[in-house]
Amino acid sequence: MDAGTIAATSKTPVTQPTSEPARPPIRFRGRSFMATVLAPIPPVADWLGDLDALNRRAPNFFAGRPVILDLAGLRMTREDLDGLLADLAARNIPILGIEGAPPALLGAGTPPALSGGRAAGEIATPDESAPGGSSAPEPAARETARSLILDAPVRSGQTVLHLEGDVTVLGAVASGAEVIAGGSIHVYGALRGRAIAGAAGNPAARIWCRRFEPELVAIDGLYRAADDLDPAFRGQAVEVRLLEDAIKLNLFERG
Repeated sequence: MDAGTIAATSKTPVTQPTSEPARPPIRFRGRSFMATVLAPIPPVADWLGDLDALNRRAPNFFAGRPVILDLAGLRMTREDLDGLLADLAARNIPILGIEGAPPALLGAGTPPALSGGRAAGEIATPDESAPGGSSAPEPAARETARSLILDAPVRSGQTVLHLEGDVTVLGAVASGAEVIAGGSIHVYGALRGRAIAGAAGNPAARIWCRRFEPELVAIDGLYRAADDLDPAFRGQAVEVRLLEDAIKLNLFERG
């Protein structure tokens, strides 16, 4: 190799490796969701008939509710389970997960096995006497724009479901009653039942009531049962909101 070749080689540019900006670390956050548990009892065909009767009384009872299927105490084959899941899907009841089933019963094509959930009490179902087959309160309700205004109290066993906006109750929400809103919930009387705001995926929704005595409050899937609420707020005028993925209670002046 001659000197000219050496000189040419020494002038060859060297490519420097490019450094990519550091990516933020993966974050994990816990979140609790309230689910309805369905526990079939034998004979399953008769149980499905009872479920049909419930759907006739309250066609929207399962709307917006994540549902868990509890198979504890049932002896089923995989074929039985597939048939039950198909029957529930035909009734517009999608199953989020299954608990109480032997591992061999589950597999590809079935909802995942769940365990470790904490019971949140019974969910009242509409009575046979519910007017017009609906779970809404008996007094007429006025709907303006995207808000639902109820002129009368929500009685025990009634479920009010309005995913299009806010719900305002001019009276009280009794123990065993449930109000589910896509937006915020305003209760001008005592809140003794369940209030579930932001059910359509609205973390900015809030709950206001003149007297705070609930069985459960929830916003955007995060919930707090009565046992988890600070007793200092009981009987007070309270605002419930989400702050940094946690339920927060605030007192406000009664008007």
